[in-house]
Amino acid sequence: MNSKIVLGIDPGLNITGFGLIRAFDKKDPQLIDYGHIRTNAKNTLSERIHYIFTNLNLIISKAHADMIAIEDLFYAANIKTAIVLGHARGAAIVAAMENNLKVFEYTPREVKMSVVGNGAAVKSQVQFMVRSILKLKENIKPMDASDALAVALCHWNRMKMEKFY
Repeated sequence: MNSKIVLGIDPGLNITGFGLIRAFDKKDPQLIDYGHIRTNAKNTLSERIHYIFTNLNLIISKAHADMIAIEDLFYAANIKTAIVLGHARGAAIVAAMENNLKVFEYTPREVKMSVVGNGAAVKSQVQFMVRSILKLKENIKPMDASDALAVALCHWNRMKMEKFY
């Protein structure tokens, strides 16, 4: 039975969530690990981006991830928020490229539609469905980690529809 380790990432400058699943071609995915990277708001933007990059690089190496699924930018009313989010995404993408991993990007709407069946689902609905799909007894905290697992599950769903890669 084929399996791949998918690292889902919910990028953010303050908190970057991550979730690792083992995706199978013929059975439900299994949770490997999840967590978050919290940066220090007192540090410079450069230091915070480097911290995200360094920690994701360690997570990728330790987990032997095969691919990364990352949440794409959303269009926010606050342009500064979108730019800062772009920096965090960039750190994650560079970490993936440093490890020769393919990067798959999904919009928040695609992730919600894939996991919940509703592109306008709220975070608590996403968290509930992630917990249900992975057959977990407790909620995943913080929400950023739950969101990252949702991104990984979105990619697993895509993998099932296409040739398992």
